[in-house]
Amino acid sequence: MIIEDLPPSPAPVVPPPRPVAIAAAPVVAPGAAPVVRIGAVSAYYGPRRVIRDVDLDIPPNSITAIIGPSGSGKSTLLRCIDRMHEIIPGAHVEGSITYRGIDIYDPGVDPAAVRRTIGMVFQQPNPFPTMSIATNVIAAARFNGLVKGRSAEDALVEHCLRQAALWDEVKDKLHHSGSSLSGGQQQRLCIARALAMEPDVLLMDEPCSALDPVATQQVEELMLRLRERYTIVIVTHNMQQASRVSDRTAFFTMGTDRAGYLVEVDDTVKVFTNPREQLTEDYISGRFG
Repeated sequence: MIIEDLPPSPAPVVPPPRPVAIAAAPVVAPGAAPVVRIGAVSAYYGPRRVIRDVDLDIPPNSITAIIGPSGSGKSTLLRCIDRMHEIIPGAHVEGSITYRGIDIYDPGVDPAAVRRTIGMVFQQPNPFPTMSIATNVIAAARFNGLVKGRSAEDALVEHCLRQAALWDEVKDKLHHSGSSLSGGQQQRLCIARALAMEPDVLLMDEPCSALDPVATQQVEELMLRLRERYTIVIVTHNMQQASRVSDRTAFFTMGTDRAGYLVEVDDTVKVFTNPREQLTEDYISGRFG
């Protein structure tokens, strides 16, 4: 059983730019089957449990924001979804995580295939410093045999940079080092690199925490465009960002055992205006965390 057995995703469609709006209107069809389903998941570093009994569905073509205080397991959950958690010595996961009905922790599933299908963008922009802008985009796709030949590579570089809203800024300097770009441009380059792997799901771990307000707005606008094609999960400590870009918001906190757990998840508008749980209201209003 391998993830590549799934039918190919439809050809990318890049809609025109749209402005960032508070509590962006959900694009998820009611009753749409989840792309990722997390069931009773607990994660451990050795004997220490860091998240416990998480149940969370990720709907398609949407942005799900995960918020909560530091240490509540938000980033750990992302790493569980693309099987990066297990590469840490002594770390393991209990429970189930399925991608389009496939148990990604089934022994027959290749972890590398999971990480190609479920991409990750990290907190700090991390372009390969010795590679050009173009090679940064194409390197992983070339290594994995997803593209062959100079013309196909050039086309993929342009396509991914356009998707990442970076093409017009770098098209005349593709041979320059990726690290020569500004912080916001580097983060969009890393997004383009992730898109070159043709993922279906894109995980973003605080992608704007190291960026200035202008670069943050550019990345947020990019996320809103990409959700038409991809399913996105973002971890953020920025309440305003969660309210601006996400369709659904999941709030995590820590219990007395210091393990993170899910308090509630709902449409972003409901979470920020009428949360069900007092803990959620206290966090969003700044009374703790």
